[in-house]
Amino acid sequence: MPLSTWAVPANRGEVLFLEPSLRACQRALGWLPQWVVGDLAYISLPVQRRLREELGVAVITRLKKDMHLLEPYDAQGLVHCPQGQRLTWLHYDPQTQEQWFGAAEPRELCSWCWEQARCPREFAYPAVRHEILFGQVPYDSWLARHLSARVRPWVEPAQAFEKHQLGLSRFFLNSLQLTWVMCLLADMVVLLRAQALLCSPQRPLPLGELTPQQMQFSL
Repeated sequence: MPLSTWAVPANRGEVLFLEPSLRACQRALGWLPQWVVGDLAYISLPVQRRLREELGVAVITRLKKDMHLLEPYDAQGLVHCPQGQRLTWLHYDPQTQEQWFGAAEPRELCSWCWEQARCPREFAYPAVRHEILFGQVPYDSWLARHLSARVRPWVEPAQAFEKHQLGLSRFFLNSLQLTWVMCLLADMVVLLRAQALLCSPQRPLPLGELTPQQMQFSL
């Protein structure tokens, strides 16, 4: 469902509209998403930092090819302690704005490490060091990997589905005013369809009467 719509010339990058869209949601709906999954076009480290610090919204993106990894990340994008033990993400502390990582199981190197007597086995890194690597949801975390692998690939197919269903792929609009009208009409169709799906009763399954159900006792 569209929450914020923009109609702008094609030479305007998407990064310009991420923050205004979130602030519009906060102002109009009193609601903000906890995570925003974007593609490489949305990468802007200052904007990501501002959204994290002021709104508490995590922007999750992949790394560009020319971006350099910082310690404790290795060349494969995995987090390790100074002695090489694999670390796993624990949590983000909003008060100190730090990411906490701990030694992952099995701790293959911990029992052999010469620093094991004084090692805390938990390590904190400031989120401000790099918004993608150490932001509200760090790059090497199960949540970032899940959202990037399972959620992000659905964005383009869903947009293409809507575009073909509404026949927008056959349009070529060279008027910004007309484009804005078409955007509003397209959003209206999507919202009305969502409202119909929520309000209309579900169709019974063809074999619903034969489907086993749990018995109910009116005691």
